[in-house]
Amino acid sequence: MVPKDYSGFIESLEGGLPAEYWPDALKSLWYDSKGNWETSHDLAQDIRDDLGSWIHAYLHRKEGDNFNAAYWYAKANKPFPTITLKDEFKEIVDRILSA
Repeated sequence: MVPKDYSGFIESLEGGLPAEYWPDALKSLWYDSKGNWETSHDLAQDIRDDLGSWIHAYLHRKEGDNFNAAYWYAKANKPFPTITLKDEFKEIVDRILSA
């Protein structure tokens, strides 16, 4: 089952893998939360819309590559954020779960 809210998503991190039927965007953030940046990035790269670009931007911002992140924020039609990474992460998860 896809988590109903952010708390449910956080609880899902106790499991071994995200469910296969989850959207790739949610899987990407799940892997990021588990410390697997590469898998998260690989999934985000294959999401060819504004949401995928936003996740891609967030991941590069998280790794400290602000130049690359700025490119992806522009592709996502989003300004470079001034909020914390934690707050942005929650914002992205909430966006995915509300879709």
